[in-house]
Amino acid sequence: MKFQVDETRLKKQKEINDWLPITSSRNAKWWYAAFHNVTAMVGAGVLSLPSAMAHLGWGPGVVILILSWVITLYTLWQMVEMHEMVPGKRFDRYHELGQHAFGEKLGLYIVVPQQLICEVGVDIVYMVTGGKSLQKIHNLVRNKPYKDIKTSYFIMMFASVHFVLAHLPNFNSISAVSLAAAIMSLTYSTIAWTASVHKGVQPDVQHGYKASTASGTVFGFFTALGDVAFAYAGHNVVLEIQATVRSTPEKPSKGPMWRGVLIAYFVVAFCYFPVALIGYYIFGNNVEDNILISLEKPTWLIVAANVFVVIHVIGSYQLYAMPVFDMIETVMVKKLRFRPTRKLRFIVRNFYVAATMFVAITFPFFGGLLGFFGGFAFAPTTYFLPCIIWLALYKPKRFSLSWCINWICIILGLLLMTLSPIGGLRNIILSAKRYHFYS
Repeated sequence: MKFQVDETRLKKQKEINDWLPITSSRNAKWWYAAFHNVTAMVGAGVLSLPSAMAHLGWGPGVVILILSWVITLYTLWQMVEMHEMVPGKRFDRYHELGQHAFGEKLGLYIVVPQQLICEVGVDIVYMVTGGKSLQKIHNLVRNKPYKDIKTSYFIMMFASVHFVLAHLPNFNSISAVSLAAAIMSLTYSTIAWTASVHKGVQPDVQHGYKASTASGTVFGFFTALGDVAFAYAGHNVVLEIQATVRSTPEKPSKGPMWRGVLIAYFVVAFCYFPVALIGYYIFGNNVEDNILISLEKPTWLIVAANVFVVIHVIGSYQLYAMPVFDMIETVMVKKLRFRPTRKLRFIVRNFYVAATMFVAITFPFFGGLLGFFGGFAFAPTTYFLPCIIWLALYKPKRFSLSWCINWICIILGLLLMTLSPIGGLRNIILSAKRYHFYS
């Protein structure tokens, strides 16, 4: 009798896992991991890097860019390694790894709020980015003057796509969207720095700090730290991406996953460093918080770049939304005992898209949002939480190389988490003074 009950429970659990978006498909290859990680990493944040350089200055800016690339590659390697650290078990979600390290309840309380802030925050920022890019396209291609369309309407237009795409069931089903997004990110990043080179160094260019006051310089520096952190946000979905990769005892998923991550990080370097350094060199401290705004001509090229941005953030939005869908649907089915049906999925996902659209329309402060979310949410989950989990599980000897590297990452990450939201919040407050709601 007990055997039958256990068998029934396992069968029901399997049916739920086969329905949930993270665990329903495990047929992904290493190249899926590569372009999923590119889509997750190379987002709209790359376009803010020249502006971040204008607040950081040459020396600190270059050091912070390189340090961030190295540290986040290291912490990403840790997460890939820990995915199957327990034989016969896979940590398919970030919070499952946290629960293994800190306990069932504490791990959940530590990881889930941070991960949700990251993923929902990215989707809100991408709603703003997609809407403003559509508005930029509209402003560039129109031939005769007429009444401007509100930014809010462009965000709604961008959101309308997601009311359709949100119903793709799992990561593998959005592979084509993600691949297109990865190609677009590489394309518009290349356009951003090549168009800057073509434009040439501006006659009045200055490379001093962007702000004219000491307080503005300090707060700008803090905001720029958040912009850089936002640009390295892929860790929040890396375990979920790895969960889709086939794994056997002879060939664990960490092999193909790490190959995909390495290729993705080379693409990241190819996108980030030229855009940040060339953009700042060409425009100096007059560069806009989105470099495509600084590049007005040639018109057709800037229109194309903004089209590519729109296509990319469509894919990125879905990539970051999928783990959120998984969390909500897990709670609805496992905790609240709803039946796993299409109707439930339809309601949950439409509600999520509508909620992120509403927040984006209400608070479309692109630069401030990057700085605030970048520091407050991404620094923990990207820069130092993997190190804390590594120390808790592997317990390296005190003052060994592994112990020292992890503690350096933790200290730098804590500084980033503390300082950058201050600048981002100030930026939002200043923008809010000049902003009319739903304009």
